[in-house]
Amino acid sequence: MRWLPLRHRSTVVAFVFFLALALLPFVSWHIPWILPGPDDILNSTGTLAPLAICFLFAGVAVGYDLIFGFTGLLSLGQALFFGIGAYVFTVTVTDWNWPFFSAIAVTFGVALVVAVISGAVALRVPGMAFAMVTLAFAQAFYFVIESNPHNLTGGDSGLSLNDARLPFFAQGAVSNTPNLYWVALAFLFVSTVVVWTVTSSETGHLFVAIRENERRLEVLGVRTYRYKLLSVVISSVIAAGGGIVYVLVIGTVLPSSVAATSVSISILIMVVLGGPGTRWGALGGAMVYEYLQQYLNKVSSEPSFANLPAVLRVPLSQPQFLLGALFIVFVIFVPGGFAGLYHRRRAKAFLSAGDDVARRTIMDLFKKHAA
Repeated sequence: MRWLPLRHRSTVVAFVFFLALALLPFVSWHIPWILPGPDDILNSTGTLAPLAICFLFAGVAVGYDLIFGFTGLLSLGQALFFGIGAYVFTVTVTDWNWPFFSAIAVTFGVALVVAVISGAVALRVPGMAFAMVTLAFAQAFYFVIESNPHNLTGGDSGLSLNDARLPFFAQGAVSNTPNLYWVALAFLFVSTVVVWTVTSSETGHLFVAIRENERRLEVLGVRTYRYKLLSVVISSVIAAGGGIVYVLVIGTVLPSSVAATSVSISILIMVVLGGPGTRWGALGGAMVYEYLQQYLNKVSSEPSFANLPAVLRVPLSQPQFLLGALFIVFVIFVPGGFAGLYHRRRAKAFLSAGDDVARRTIMDLFKKHAA
């Protein structure tokens, strides 16, 4: 595809990528020791369900990259909007018996209002203080749903989704796995298109300019506060959409699963792992992170590990420990994430060719993406 312009090349690669994933439920290959499911069949429920979880968190991570990677704001409150999406949708469908699309509209409306209010407050302070304010909002929401106000949220026990009001393609978290797999993939596709469109526009370029030198834009008369708030709102609404898809795929919602601080930290790790501010980096990082989490859960329950020495058996039985260790090693030896690794390899290829123009171009790109 070298004859294609770079922009068209990326579009073709994206089309092939999503098409291949969409056709996956029709492929019944047996792939041992690689798939996260217990039966090692590519289109089995045990494989498609974990992949659907990978897709929905990848969509949320792509949206978070708009704040963190492109605008340069460290937010620790994505769990607030992920939880709003999960709980508001579940309550409106299960307790209030609202139709499917009406519940979705109300959920996005609530997320939008909360994003505008919390974002307007948090953006009054810069830097790490902004991160702390977003974390405080998320923690407040966590304690609210744990307290089970008016018996709406179920407290620690959470809620189960009543799928009687759902359309056929969203019913049955277990019996309808292929359809829910496509729902999660569609969410990832829409999130990617939205973020790609925004970051390719003039507004997206202003996001990057804010990240690089906000003071310069203010001197030029640009009201950066509005653009930062827009970035927060778009990312938050995408996170709420991820919460809706999560409930559809899992069928239940718990405070610890959708609103805990660990959810926000995990989303941050996904973006750092893939490479912030690179569009595809967040998607790749989230897919790898969630896939490893699902796969290591499978590995930790392997019966053959019971005969291993304690020095090996104990770490292998703790998937979160293994995931954390892998992340630390990756950050140390692969700074800039997957995207940074790609740009460095591309830089070496151009530099070895001896092209002075290519050398200057690729070094500028490297400084931009691996900074």
